[in-house]
Amino acid sequence: MEEELQEEDTQRDKYLTFTLEDELYGIDIRVVIEIIGILPITAVPEVPEYVKGIINLRGKIIPVVDMRLRFHRTPRAYTDRTCVIVIEADGVLVGLIIDGVSEVRDIPEAQVVPPPKLKAAQNRYIKGVGRLDEGSKVVLLLDWEKLFSKEENELFESMADEDEAPQGTENGGTDK
Repeated sequence: MEEELQEEDTQRDKYLTFTLEDELYGIDIRVVIEIIGILPITAVPEVPEYVKGIINLRGKIIPVVDMRLRFHRTPRAYTDRTCVIVIEADGVLVGLIIDGVSEVRDIPEAQVVPPPKLKAAQNRYIKGVGRLDEGSKVVLLLDWEKLFSKEENELFESMADEDEAPQGTENGGTDK
C-alpha cells in the first residue's frame, strides 16, 4: 500500500505531452497505459465521426478516437509520426490518435493556471494551462475525466472486449 502511494506521488504533476496541429497538449501520465504507432483500424458503423473504429492490440479490442476530429480540427492523413496514446478512462481502454508524442514533462501545480474563460462547452476538456520554462510556451492540460461523456464511455465499453476489462496495468506499470 505504501509502495503504491509512493509510486502515485512520483507520477504526480507528470504529463505526457503531445501535439495536435501546432498546439501542445498534456495528459496525466497516471492514465496513460502505453504509446503505440498507428495500427490498422476497423471502422464501426453508426458511431460519431471522431470515433475512427477499433484496433486489435495484442488480442485486446480497443476503440480509437481521432483527437483532431474530437477537437473540431482539420482532419489530416496519418503519417509515421502519428501515434495512439492508449489511456484507461473509467475502467475502459481508449486509444487517442494524435499527431505526435513530445515527452513526459513535470509541470508543478504552481505553473498551472486555469483555462481561459470561454463558453463552458469549449473548455470542458481543458483543466488548466501549464507554463513551460522555455519562455512563452504553454501546454493545454486535458481533463481526462471530462474528455468523454458518460454516453461515450458506455459506447467505448460496448466496443471494447468485455472479458478483457483492464485489471490495473500489465507488466507492473505503464509501458512507455
